[in-house]
Amino acid sequence: MSVTTRYKEAWEGFWREAPDEQGAVFWDAEPAVTVGVHLALFEPHLAAPGLPLVDLGCGNGTQTRFLADRYPRVVGADLSAAALDHARQADPAGQAAYRLFDAAEKREAETLHAEIGDANVYMRGVLHQCEPDDRQPLVDGLATLLGERGRAFLVELAEAAGQVLRGLAQSPAGPPPKLAPVFRHGIAPGAVSDAAVPEYLRAAGLTVLASGELPLVTTEFQPDGTRIELPSKWLVVERT
Repeated sequence: MSVTTRYKEAWEGFWREAPDEQGAVFWDAEPAVTVGVHLALFEPHLAAPGLPLVDLGCGNGTQTRFLADRYPRVVGADLSAAALDHARQADPAGQAAYRLFDAAEKREAETLHAEIGDANVYMRGVLHQCEPDDRQPLVDGLATLLGERGRAFLVELAEAAGQVLRGLAQSPAGPPPKLAPVFRHGIAPGAVSDAAVPEYLRAAGLTVLASGELPLVTTEFQPDGTRIELPSKWLVVERT
């Protein structure tokens, strides 16, 4: 199956309206406090660091470009053509390749794997944004990309993040400016229980090698000037 049409259209609308400049989107924090932190956790578990690296759900490519500075072959994959337009525009030198890709579509995952072989995968904050029926197929597609040698680093919002986001959305002044478009396009983070994520992974034949907790840094700030950070959980996985 592929992801729902509503989900695709919501993201396409969001990215068509999104500004070009880095940091204008709620989760588009600078790589030093996002993927840079994550790589320190991920790299010790890379059995084959020379594999292609797929940034799954790459959006406008901020993290993809950081990865492309460090790995010889990086593919930014997203289901939104508008997001990939932003990514390509910000990467005129073509450091990374960019691909319109629906990970929940089995044939697309198989096709990409056939083209690039086993891959390592970086996926930040994608699963909790999916429609419930799309989550297992997406994780199945992730497993296909890994093949026998690849490993993945996943970061997902913890259940506790939902309370933080609801509080921001329901504040008397309304949601923060960078969060408001997310809600307006109907892509507000869904509730994925902390217990559900390992079950999706297990059902896809994936084994958790390492896990932990850390804040997911955003680009938005509280009225007192403190940066909004969301509770999240990270996992390193491989095919069983």
